[in-house]
Amino acid sequence: MFKAPFGIIGVAAAVLLTASFANISAQPAKAPAKPAKDPACITLKDETACGARTDCYWVAAVTDSETGKEKRRAYCRLKRTTQKKK
Repeated sequence: MFKAPFGIIGVAAAVLLTASFANISAQPAKAPAKPAKDPACITLKDETACGARTDCYWVAAVTDSETGKEKRRAYCRLKRTTQKKK
């Protein structure tokens, strides 16, 4: 008399267990991590780091000749690329 309900429960448990493993294996694999990008030229604060890259150039500081104070700090910028006309 008690064999039927335990048999159904056992079958249901086996089905749920199989379905849970199938769900885990069916998940897509994660994409590989992207390589780290180089820092943007405008974030570089060192002239040697800026000069080491081919796509950046260093802009010298502007100083006042009378007072000797810096009017504008030196910075690194991205070189412009020439685009072909279509």
